[in-house]
Amino acid sequence: MNPLLLDELKPGNHTPKSSRREARETVLQVLYAYEFSQDPINKIVEDVCGPFTDQTMAFIKKLVACAVKHREVLDNHIKSRTQNWDFERIAMIDRLLLRIGICEFLHFEDIPPKVSINEVIEISKRYSTDKSSKFVNGILDSVYEDLKLAGRITKAGRGVIEE
Repeated sequence: MNPLLLDELKPGNHTPKSSRREARETVLQVLYAYEFSQDPINKIVEDVCGPFTDQTMAFIKKLVACAVKHREVLDNHIKSRTQNWDFERIAMIDRLLLRIGICEFLHFEDIPPKVSINEVIEISKRYSTDKSSKFVNGILDSVYEDLKLAGRITKAGRGVIEE
């Protein structure tokens, strides 16, 4: 398992970043730190975030807020697909990545679900175990299909669902 690479994202003399992948990795790091910290989420965001563009920073803050605010609902989506697992034994990184992906399905209309799934899979390959990418893919695909069938995913513009 790779350690969280916080040093790569610390403020410094860097050009502001705008990559959504880097933003999602930062969200993962913020949520991970939040799990173990008594600090307010806004302080953690300040401490972890490096030099991002305003647009990317807004994305990070919205995704962090979504994952924190809707944690119980997100976890219920995960738990309903892992009934034979003790939820607390699912790797922390995997749980956080699943929350990120499901948040994007439900609350980010401009992001296509398949992009969310692929991004979370790629991040899991970097930060979690060798088997995590398949696990995360299976859970997110199941959540996506169920939400789509229930009509709970509405996407507009670039996020439109292709049939």
